[in-house]
Amino acid sequence: MDIKKILPELSLKEKAELIAGGDFWHTKAVERLNIPAVMMTDGPIGLRKQADKADHLGIGESIVSVCFPAGAALAASFDRDLLAKLGETLGDECQAEDISMLLGPAMNIKRSPLCGRNFEYFSEDPYLTGQLAAAYVKALEKKGVASCAKHFAVNNQEKFRMTSDSVVDERSLHEIYLAGFEMLVREAHPQGIMCSYNKINGVYASENQELLTDILRKQWGFEGFVVTDWGAVKDRVQGLLSGLDLEMPGPGNNAQKIVDAVTSGSLDEAVLDKAVCNVLKFVFASKSSKAENIVFDREKGHAISGKLATECAVLLKNNGNILPLNKKCKAAFIGEFAVNPRYQGGGSSHINAYKVTSAVMAATGIPYEYAEGFKTKESVTNQKLLAEAVELAKGSDVVVVFAGLTDVIESEGYDRKTLALPENQNALIEAVAEVNPKTVVVLHNGSPVAMPWKDKVAAILDMYLGGEDVGAAAIALLYGNANPCGKLAETFPLKLSDNPSFLNFPGENGHVEYREGVFVGYRYYDKKEMDVLFPFGYGLSYTAFEYNDLTLDKTHMTDTETLTVSCKIKNTGEYTGKEIVQVYIRNYGGNIIRPIRELRDFTKVELNPREEKTVEFTLNKRAFAYYEPRIMDWCVESGIYSVEIAASSRDIRLEFPVEVKSTAVIPTTFTRYNTIGQLMSVSAGQQVLEPLLRKVQEGMGNVLTTIGEMGAGNEMMQAMTFEMPLVSFVLFGILTEEQVDGIVKAVNK
Repeated sequence: MDIKKILPELSLKEKAELIAGGDFWHTKAVERLNIPAVMMTDGPIGLRKQADKADHLGIGESIVSVCFPAGAALAASFDRDLLAKLGETLGDECQAEDISMLLGPAMNIKRSPLCGRNFEYFSEDPYLTGQLAAAYVKALEKKGVASCAKHFAVNNQEKFRMTSDSVVDERSLHEIYLAGFEMLVREAHPQGIMCSYNKINGVYASENQELLTDILRKQWGFEGFVVTDWGAVKDRVQGLLSGLDLEMPGPGNNAQKIVDAVTSGSLDEAVLDKAVCNVLKFVFASKSSKAENIVFDREKGHAISGKLATECAVLLKNNGNILPLNKKCKAAFIGEFAVNPRYQGGGSSHINAYKVTSAVMAATGIPYEYAEGFKTKESVTNQKLLAEAVELAKGSDVVVVFAGLTDVIESEGYDRKTLALPENQNALIEAVAEVNPKTVVVLHNGSPVAMPWKDKVAAILDMYLGGEDVGAAAIALLYGNANPCGKLAETFPLKLSDNPSFLNFPGENGHVEYREGVFVGYRYYDKKEMDVLFPFGYGLSYTAFEYNDLTLDKTHMTDTETLTVSCKIKNTGEYTGKEIVQVYIRNYGGNIIRPIRELRDFTKVELNPREEKTVEFTLNKRAFAYYEPRIMDWCVESGIYSVEIAASSRDIRLEFPVEVKSTAVIPTTFTRYNTIGQLMSVSAGQQVLEPLLRKVQEGMGNVLTTIGEMGAGNEMMQAMTFEMPLVSFVLFGILTEEQVDGIVKAVNK
C-alpha cells in the first residue's frame, strides 16, 4: 500500500483519529481507503489477548496462552539464543491469534529491588538488558510480528508511576537508563517503542522532545513509531510536536484537539502527517506479513517454557553437593508452592496459562511425602501446619521447601515494602532446617529476597518466576536430569539499606532524585567494597569450570580500534554443564569517577566432562567509554584498563591490562578561575605553563616555608600549585594580570 498516495485522500479528522486507538487494543480503521485495524496485546512472556472487557491491569479474562518465564528469570540465562527462541515462539503464537504487535520486551533497569514490576524487567545492568532485548526482538519481528519495547524511559518504580518525576543527571541517564534501549534500537531496529507514564527531569515522557525525537530518532536512528503506555497522554498536541505517534487506548477525545490545533495554525499539518505515516507504516507492514492458517501448538509451547525455565534457574548454594538428589531417597516436599507454584507476576503481563505443572505433578517415580507447611494467602504462622511439616522433616532423608513471594507482595501497581519473605515461610524454613540439616530451599520470586536462614540450609535453588512448566523444571534440576546454569542478573544485597537508592526510593511526593548516579547495582557494591548476599553474575553448577590462556590481540590501542579477546574454558567435573563467561572492563583511575568494573560482553558455553573450548569476544570503543555530556557522546579517557574474564562480578578468573588512547576532543573554554591542573590537562596548557611552572613553584615555596619546615612542604606545595585558580597567583605576586590573561588566551587558542 502506497502511504504517499493515501495521505492526501485522508481528511484532517481522519488523520487525527488514525493516531489514536480505535478501541482498547486495536488501531483505527478507515474502511473507505482499505486501512485495516490491527491488534496489539500485552505479554512480554505470553499473550494476554482479551476478546472483551479489555483492561491494562490484568484484571479481565484473556484467552488461554502459554506462559513463559518472566523477564527476571530470562535474564538469569545470560543466553541470547534462549531469548531468540522465546521471540520465535511468541511470534508463532501471535500469528496464530492475529496479533500484530506484542507489547514487550520490558527493559527498565532494576534501580531498587523493591520495584513492584521488577519481575518483568531483565537486569540492573544495561548491557545485559540491551543484548537480551535485541535477541528477543530480532526473532519476534522475523516472524512478522512487531515488538514494542517498554517503558521508555526511567520508569523504575510503581509508586506514583503515572505522575512521578525521575530526576537524573545526563551521564547516568545515558549510561544506565537509556543504554539498553539504545543498543536495542541500533542492533534490532524494533518497530515500536512505548513511552512511559512518568516525567523525566520535569517533562512527561509522552511529550518529551529530547527523549522521543532528539535522542531516539536523531541520535539513535529509530525509524519505527512511538506508542504511549495505556493512558499516558497528558497534552496530546504537545506530544505530537515532541515525537509521539500513537495514543492508546482509543478513541478518546483528543482527535478534535488536534483538528483545532491544525485549523488555528498552532500545529503544522506536516507534523500530523508524519505521525500518520509512522502508524500506517506499521499497520500495512503487519497486514502484509500476516501468515495464513497458522495453528500454534500449545503443547510444544508448554515444553519450550519448561526448557527455558531449566536454563534460567540459579543454584545459589549447594553445601556438600547435596544436589542433585538421589531419586531413591525419601524426600519431604513442603510448602504450598510445591502444589500450586508461583510461576508469573501480577498485572498487565498476567497470562491465562494453558496448563501449569507443579513439582508434585512432575515427581513421578520419586518417593516423597507432602506437607503444606504454610498458606500463601496468609503471613502468620499456622502452628498446626508447621508442626506437621517438622514431623515429616524428621523422618525424611532430605527436605525440599518450596517457598517464595506471593502475588499480594509482588505485583504491578505498587512496590514492595521489604526484602523479607512472608513470616510464616521464614519460620517454616528455620524450623525444618533445625530438625533436618539436609534441607533444600526452592525459591519462586521475581526479585531479591532476604535469607536469614541461608547458613542453616544445605542448598538454595532460585527458580525465579519460571513460567507454567516450572514444576517440571524444578524436579529436573533437583534430581540431576538438568544441570543449573543460570546466573544472577541482579545483586542480592544483605539488607535493604545497603541498596544505593535506599535513601531516595520512592522519593518525596512523586519527586524522585537519582542521587546514586551511575552507581546502580554491582557498580555501587563493588565501588564501596560492600559484602552482598549474592553478587551479580553469580551462580553454581553441578560441575566445575577452569579458565585459562587469556589472549589479547593487542595491548596498546586507540579508541577507534577493536580488541579481540579469547580464553579457554574447561569442564573439570563429572557432569555436562554450561558456563556463563563474563567480560568486564576495569577502569584504573582517570579524572572521571567511574565504577570499578562494568559488564561489556558474555557468552554461554556448553561443555562435556573434561572438554575444553575457546571462547572469543570483540570489544569496541563503547567497552571502555563513559558518556560525556560536554560533547553529548560516548568518550574514552586515555589510560590503562584491565580486561577481566569472570565467573561473576566478584569472581575474576583472568585479567590483563590494555592501554587505550583517546581520540576524543572535548571543547573547553578556560577562564582565569580554572586551576593550573585543569589548564595543564590539555596539551596547549602544558606548552604554555611548563616554562612558568618553576617560577610558580618557587613563589609558592616562599609562601610555604613554614609548612615546609613542618615536613609537609613538598606535597602541600604541589597540591596548592595544581589546585589553586590561576588568578590567585596574582595575589602572591607570581604572575601579573596581563600574564594571566595571556595564558588563558593562549590555552583557549
